[in-house]
Amino acid sequence: MDKVRIGVIGVGGMGYAHCKIARSLNLTELTCVSDVDESVAKERGEEFKVRYFTDYKELIKSGLCDAVIVATPHWYHPEISIFAFQNGLHVLSEKPIAVKVSDADKMIEAAKKSGKVFSIMFQRRTEPLFKKAYEIVKSGAIGEIQKSVCIDPWYRSQAYYDSGTWRATWKGEGGGVIINQAPHTIDLFTLLAGLPKKITAKTRAKLHDIEVEDEVSAFLEYENGAWGYYYTSTCEPVGPFHLEITGDKGKLVIRGNTLTFYSYEYPISEFTKMAPDMWASLKYTEEKIEINSNIETGHGVIIKNFAKAILYGEELIVKGEEGLNSVEFLNACILSGKKGKTVEIPINRKEYDDLMEELIKTSKPKKVVKVQRVTDPNIAKKM
Repeated sequence: MDKVRIGVIGVGGMGYAHCKIARSLNLTELTCVSDVDESVAKERGEEFKVRYFTDYKELIKSGLCDAVIVATPHWYHPEISIFAFQNGLHVLSEKPIAVKVSDADKMIEAAKKSGKVFSIMFQRRTEPLFKKAYEIVKSGAIGEIQKSVCIDPWYRSQAYYDSGTWRATWKGEGGGVIINQAPHTIDLFTLLAGLPKKITAKTRAKLHDIEVEDEVSAFLEYENGAWGYYYTSTCEPVGPFHLEITGDKGKLVIRGNTLTFYSYEYPISEFTKMAPDMWASLKYTEEKIEINSNIETGHGVIIKNFAKAILYGEELIVKGEEGLNSVEFLNACILSGKKGKTVEIPINRKEYDDLMEELIKTSKPKKVVKVQRVTDPNIAKKM
C-alpha cells in the first residue's frame, strides 16, 4: 500500500475541509464520503467523484477505505469509531473524542483491541508556538509546577447557536463552549501543565439563549499541591488567549501569539529559605522566544502524520488515548458546575453518565432560525 484510502464520515462542515485535504495529499486518497443528509452526501460525492453513503456502517463495510476520518457531531464519535475499529479500519477522530469519559474509555479500548492506528484532530499541537512551549516544559527548565492559568475567550452569536438543531443542547452536543470551542486549548493546557487532580467549577449560560453553558470558571488543584485557574466563554469578542505556567525554576507565558520564558536565578523553594535580606527579590531573565512560523501546520499535518503512521509506523503527533485528558477535564467542569461540588479526576463514570441522562431528559426541542452547515471561514481561509 503506497496510499491510505480515506473515507470521511460527516461532510457538511469540518469534514468537507478534511475531504479537500485527503484528496490533495500524496499519501492519501479520498475514496468515499458519508453524511446523514442525503443531499449533502450526494453533493460531496459528485464534487469529489467518489461513492457516497448516508449510512456510515455501509461506508465502513464497503471495502473502499483503509481508514476513516470521523467529523460528525460529538455524540457519534465513539459509536462510529468503535464500529470502524471492529471492522479493521484506522480512525482519525475530530475533537473531542467523546462527550462522556465512559464512552472515551470504550473508544480507546476498541482501538487497542483492534491494533489499528487511532489519532485525534488536535491540530493546534502542530503550531510552532506550542511545540516550542512543550519543548521548554519537557526540558525541565520550568521545574515542578507551582501555578497554572488558562484564559480562553471566544465569541459566538445567537445565530451560530441557532444554525442547527443539535447545537448547544444536551441531547445534541452534550455541553456548550467547553465541549465545542475549548477542547483544543484544554488539550494544550493539560499537555503543558498536566491534568489536575481536583476541579471546582461554575458554569452558566450568561449571554445566549441556550440550555448548555456559554461560560466556565474553574479552580484547579494538582497532585503536588499546586493551584490553577481556568476560564472560557463565547461571550468575549476580544482576546487574547492567555496561558501561564509557573514552576519552581521558571515561568512560561503565552499571550496571543507570543511566548515568553522567565528563568529564575535560583529555584523559588531554595531562594525563599536562603535569602538573608527581608526585602530580597529573586533575580530572573526574561526571554522573548522567537517562533519559526515558516513551517507547515494545521489539519493537513495531522492527516499526513496519520497516513504515515499507517504506512510507515511514524509516531503519532496525537495518540488516541491522549484524547481522554481533555474529556476528563471538561466532564469534571460540567459535573462540578452542575453538582456544585469539587470533583476528583479521574471522575466517577457512573455519576457523569447519570448526570447526562438527566440533562438529556430535560433537553427541549429547539427552534432553529436558519440551518447552516458551513466550515468556519477562519479555518477555511488557511487551507
